[in-house]
Amino acid sequence: MSAADELRWDEQGLIPAVVQEAETGEVLMVAWMDREALRATLETGSAHFWSRSRQALWRKGETSGHTQHVDAVYADCDRDTLLLEVHQVGVACHTGARTCFFTRLSGDGGAPVSDAAGPATLEVVERVIQSRKAEPRHGSYVSALLERGEPQIARKIGEEAVEVVTAALGGEGDDRVVSEVADLWFHCMVLLGGRGIPLRRVFEELARRHAERARPGAGA
Repeated sequence: MSAADELRWDEQGLIPAVVQEAETGEVLMVAWMDREALRATLETGSAHFWSRSRQALWRKGETSGHTQHVDAVYADCDRDTLLLEVHQVGVACHTGARTCFFTRLSGDGGAPVSDAAGPATLEVVERVIQSRKAEPRHGSYVSALLERGEPQIARKIGEEAVEVVTAALGGEGDDRVVSEVADLWFHCMVLLGGRGIPLRRVFEELARRHAERARPGAGA
């Protein structure tokens, strides 16, 4: 009996698959698999799914390049849902967000709020950096930076800061400025991670400064 024979497929021969980032536990997306998608995933180590809209097998990232390298596939206790632990390359959501689960629902009747970007994304990056520090991985850029030490990380921060200034003053457009600022923030986070400084301390410092300036008589 094959692994597929032990699963409980629905009347269309499909089973839902929850996809989770292996290193951080972040839930990335939910998709459907048929027997062929499961077989291809297990044999190739690359996530494959069944598209109900196109009625076709597809490999995640085959057009976008945002592939998912599968570490493990688990079935739940009822054998009617799968869990894929993956290493996500790029983003998981077709909207460009890291995860498909970025719309927060409230119980007060308010409109859904998007968390596609912001502190939550930074916290995910922070967890990856912490993981690389605890368990260095061959071929990982973060692991290589941490191994080279703080002087190299500081030099990269200096280089990225210059790139931000160059993009801003060189008329290269907003997209380039955004890209360079993202690089700068990322390398600053690697510096913090290397020192064991949690990102929340930066948030707390910003909040403290904001509170000081918000006091009556303080400058904006």
